[in-house]
Parts: sequence; C-alpha cells; structure tokens
Amino acid sequence: MDPFLTLLHSFSSSLSDSELCDLKFLCRNDIGKRKLESVQSGRELFNFLLEQQVIASHNVGFLKNMLKAIKREDLILRLEHFVEEGEANAPDDQPDVNEKPIEVICENVGRDWKMLMRKLGFSEVKMDRIVAANPCNLQEQLVQSLREWQKWKGKDAKVTDLIKGLRDCNMNLVADLVEQ
Repeated sequence: MDPFLTLLHSFSSSLSDSELCDLKFLCRNDIGKRKLESVQSGRELFNFLLEQQVIASHNVGFLKNMLKAIKREDLILRLEHFVEEGEANAPDDQPDVNEKPIEVICENVGRDWKMLMRKLGFSEVKMDRIVAANPCNLQEQLVQSLREWQKWKGKDAKVTDLIKGLRDCNMNLVADLVEQ
C-alpha cells in the first residue's frame, strides 16, 4: 500500500467538520465548485487534490500550507516526518551513486516502458497503480516505476539488470547510453 495514501487517510480521519470546511475553502482555486460541494470527507478532498496533481508524495508544499492554515501542527509534524523518512531512504534506493541510469532511461524510453518493467520482473498491478496515479504523464509513469523497482529490489537493484532488461527489449541504443 502507498505510504502517502495511508498518511492522507489518517489525516482525513482526524479532521473535524469545521476543519474540512476550512480546507475546502482553501482549495477553491484548485478544485471546481461542484466537486468541492460534493466533498463530504477529507479523503474525497485529498483524492481531488491528487487527481489535479496539486499534491503528491514528492510535492507536499500545498498540503503543508493548508495544514498550517487550519493550525494542525500535529499533522504538519507527521507530514514532515514522512518527507524526512522518504529522503533518508533515498540513498539506499539508488543502484549506483556514480551513475544516473534512470535519467538516461527516462529520456530515451517512451511508451514501451511497460515492456522494460516486465523484463525487470515488475508486477502488472504495480504498473497499473502507477498509471492510475499519473494518467497523463508517460515520463512520470516510467520514473515512478523505476523508483518502485529500486525499492522492491533494494540493494539488489543493479545497473547491469537495467542494461540486461533494455537489451532483452531490443533497446540496445538506450542500453549503450546507460553503459556510458
């Protein structure tokens, strides 16, 4: 389960009706009036904000400002802890500090990214979740899937695996660029 969604769910369950009303007011420029009127819970509000790409696990500034506006310091601390944990785990997720294979792959692999991820052993369910979270952004789908692959593999996420996967998909030019 996505830790960011879990965090948002816990925020939602701790909001009072008046706080929800205040949050809806703060979102009036980012969410249409009809949608805002239909919102009955923090979960629904966060879903709309996620859909509009106003908030994301890597972009929490708007959410933090909203929580400041309603004076929920406890939730701000939890959000900051979430961000710090994500940054603390990031170095372990990198296959090799000296190389930037993900950037090269993202710049050169297009709509065939799913084929590459299948060769790397990545599950269809995870790919579907990533597509659902980023429906209109092909490059972000690839970036997120590669990051998830790194987290899944941990220390076993090797650049050589990426190169082998690229070659197995007949993406030899990209594989050559990654090797450089």
